[in-house]
Parts: sequence; C-alpha cells; structure tokens
Amino acid sequence: MSTAMNFSSKSFRPRAPDKGSFPLDHFGECKVFKDTFMQCLRGNSFDNSKCRLQSKDYLECRMDNQLMAREPLEKLGFKDIMDEPSSEKPESKPSGQ
Repeated sequence: MSTAMNFSSKSFRPRAPDKGSFPLDHFGECKVFKDTFMQCLRGNSFDNSKCRLQSKDYLECRMDNQLMAREPLEKLGFKDIMDEPSSEKPESKPSGQ
C-alpha cells in the first residue's frame, strides 16, 4: 500500500481579511488617536457611546493610512455626527455691506 502526498492538487490562495479585521499599526501612525479613544473609554466606564467622536477620528486615521479599507463613515454608524458639506452650511455675510 503506497501513500503518496500530492501537495500540488490544492494551492493556497490568499484572501482579504474578514470585515472587522485589519492590520496592526506597527509604525504607530494612529497611536495618538487610539490613546485618546482609550482614555475616553476608561473615563466613561467603557461606555463607547460617549466616545463616538474619538472613535470616528481613530477610524479616519486608519483609513487615511491604509490600515483598513476605506468605508463611508455613514456606513460605519457615524451619519448623525458627520460634518455638514460646505454647500449646506449657512454662508456668512460680509460685515459692513
């Protein structure tokens, strides 16, 4: 009885990480944002609803530095705290005219 192992029949094909998985920040590019977010969590008994702005800033940093896939912030649950586009902001009138 001969048993031959045939490794060539299945090849390894890498795939993108599952949603929610992303690379570690080895170079500390977002360390300041992470530390601010963690400090907010500790100060609010780990109630993340009180640290949404810090969370948004941290995720934006990660996306800006290609540490996670770019996603619209609305899709990540930040629609209610998004900055208004400049076209929707009231224009200031020049003074004295």
